Parts: sequence; C-alpha cells; structure tokens
Amino acid sequence: MAVMYEDLIDKNVLVTGGASGLGFAIAQAFVENRSKVVIVGRDAEKLTRAQRELGEQAVSLVFDLNEIDRLPELLSQISNAVEAIEVLVNNAGINLKKEALAVSNQEYQAIVHTNQTAVFALTREIARIMVARGSGSVIMIGSMATHYGVPQVVGYAAAKSAVEGMTRVLAVEWASHGIRVNCIAPGFIATVMSAKAFADDPERKARALARTPMGKFGEPSEVASAALFLASAQAKYITGVVLAVDGGNSIGF
Repeated sequence: MAVMYEDLIDKNVLVTGGASGLGFAIAQAFVENRSKVVIVGRDAEKLTRAQRELGEQAVSLVFDLNEIDRLPELLSQISNAVEAIEVLVNNAGINLKKEALAVSNQEYQAIVHTNQTAVFALTREIARIMVARGSGSVIMIGSMATHYGVPQVVGYAAAKSAVEGMTRVLAVEWASHGIRVNCIAPGFIATVMSAKAFADDPERKARALARTPMGKFGEPSEVASAALFLASAQAKYITGVVLAVDGGNSIGF
C-alpha cells in the first residue's frame, strides 16, 4: 500500500466476505492502514486463516448474512469486539453461471437474496449506528457485469444493478446525517472466482482481455485501494458514485 490515510487509523471497519478474494484484499489494505477490521463470513476455517494472516488488528466473526432475522446477534458480536462501525464494506456475494432459461426461481432468488436483500438489511442496521453518531461511510461492491449484456449471469447482474440503485438512494437519504454511500464496480479482476468462471470458457476470457485497453485483468489490491480512498477524508465530498475499476474495459472497443 503506497498511500497512508491518517484519518482511517484506528477507524472501525466491517468487511463482509472478508476471508478471501476481494474481501480479504480490502480487509488487508485497511489493516495496513492501521484500521481496526472486523471480517465476517460463513466459513470458520477460512476466517481463522484470514485473521491469522491479518494479525491483531483484525477480528473474525462467523455469521451467515443470509439469515437477516439474526442480524441483531451479529451487531451484538460486533459491539463486543470493537466500538461502533465507522466504515462498512459490503463485499459478500455469490454468483451462478447458467443460461437464463435453465435458472430456477429458487436459484434466482438465492442470488438476489445474498447480493441484494442481505446487503440492504445489514446496511440499514449499521446505518442506524452511523446516524446516531452523525458520520459514516458505506462502500458497496457492485460489478461491471451490470453494464454489459454478459450471458449466463442474469441473477448476479440483476442484483448488482439493484445495488447501484440502492447506492444512489441511500446516498441522498443519508447525506444529511453525515453518511456517504458509494459503490465500486470491479471489472475483470484476477480472483479465484473469476478463474473458475473462465476455466471452461477460454473464448470468453479472450474477449474480456481484448476489450480491456490496459490489456490485463486487475489485481484485488487495486480494488482495495479504491475502497480506502472512498472511505477516507480525501473523498469527503464524494457520495452516490459508482466507480469503475476495470482497466478501461467499459470504454474498450
């Protein structure tokens, strides 16, 4: 990490899905900036490994965010671990690569529930704390898939599109409370999830690279750098934006 944001030192940060991939990279960046980080996920083993690597600045909590009726339990665990959350990064999400005609109602709803409904429910509850304090930063993790007609990800694209809309509405509603709400839309980033998506579709990978002016996939640390900036005082007059981190893919020809 090249830049140190002094205003983020000792800030309490919650990163969902923080045990691996983009979530871990984001958690690591905040830890390196000396923030106090809480990572949440469903896999206890992954969380333990991640916390060990992140060090004493991090706390891990095992919780299934799909169980939105149990969110008060999570908030209680968080309050026991750190003081009130000042930065929320909504990174947790799932995907399903499948032709739209073959997607069942249950499969579609599962994608929407995790990537959209659970995101809203947690954000609402954390925002109550931020409103009481009069400040806070919420960062959604969207996807450039919402801007393309990417086949075989109908539920994921729909849910992430909703997250972008949610970002704008919440940014307007909560601005008077000192809360900023922004969204990062990663393009093609080199993660385990993207590797699996491209593993059996080399033609799709070639197309993605061909339309990316920078000629390569992004690194998780580059998404993490954007999250640090948006959470920091350097972005204090920025709210309601959807920031593409995509190497120019969205404007590639």
